[in-house]
Amino acid sequence: MTSLIIHHWDTDGICSASLVALVLDYLGESWGNVTPPIGLFDFDDRIWKKIERATDVFIVDLNVPELVEKIDRKVTFIDHHVQPKIEKPNVEHVNPIIEGRSEEDYPSASWVASEYFSVWSYLSALGALGDVGRRVFDWKIGKKAMQLLAEFGLQRRDAMKLVSMLDSNYVIMDRNGVEDAVRTIIESEPRDLLGNERWLRNLSIIEREVWKVLDNVENVGKFTKIEFESRFNIISKVVRKAVWVMGYEVVVAVNRGFGEKGQVYLRIKPELADSINVPAIIEKLKLKGFNAGGKRDVLGLICPKDRIDEALSVIEGML
Repeated sequence: MTSLIIHHWDTDGICSASLVALVLDYLGESWGNVTPPIGLFDFDDRIWKKIERATDVFIVDLNVPELVEKIDRKVTFIDHHVQPKIEKPNVEHVNPIIEGRSEEDYPSASWVASEYFSVWSYLSALGALGDVGRRVFDWKIGKKAMQLLAEFGLQRRDAMKLVSMLDSNYVIMDRNGVEDAVRTIIESEPRDLLGNERWLRNLSIIEREVWKVLDNVENVGKFTKIEFESRFNIISKVVRKAVWVMGYEVVVAVNRGFGEKGQVYLRIKPELADSINVPAIIEKLKLKGFNAGGKRDVLGLICPKDRIDEALSVIEGML
């Protein structure tokens, strides 16, 4: 293996990795891809061993600048999250957001990767749709996103379904499924992906679990709180539905049954981003030793169960 692509486990991560893989295929270079343990923004031994065997590394849609700095190979770091600029000779840090550009211009790592490589496809739009939802079509890039989908025979509803299907792999905690999805995308026509039986089976399981959780919504002062226990990684799905479908403005969700860990997730309506400083909350959590990440309107972390309430006190206090 020559090139290693390390990517996030969601639709944007899978689409971004697929775009990089398509470029490498075009150049005749061999590649492999890997995702971190789902829910953990960290590299396990499996990833570090693959890095040791690679000549160069691409890291896409993973907000892990501190890990990027530890790699002694040539690294192309493509992202769209708020993060410090990496100034190392072996690292090419591609992130328009840290250069002051708007999220509406660069809503996803897939959009950043497409511009960087000058390779545009339905994957560019699909990654953006996965990260910011239907509102991407209302932004100034929306027209181009719709055109890209149409060029590959996809309508808006097809794209929304594909996002759910791709996300289903990480939601049911299938790390191999996430990694296999990159190769599946490259080897399939876009419309054929809509009939992928593995992903469709995942969806039916997830839908039942998410709506069961959404029965436990509690209004707490200026925000809405959702507490539950699930072995599935459904917390972002739960919160997106609560904000995008049910219309809640500020949602804090807690999964106290995620294996040996706990998950905490915050999402706000985008129009509240100027009044609620989510990046400041992320920084405060990091100062307290939490592995937190996110953007202007979303925050996520995973931590030991005995620190869940400590993380919640920071978030709720700053809200």
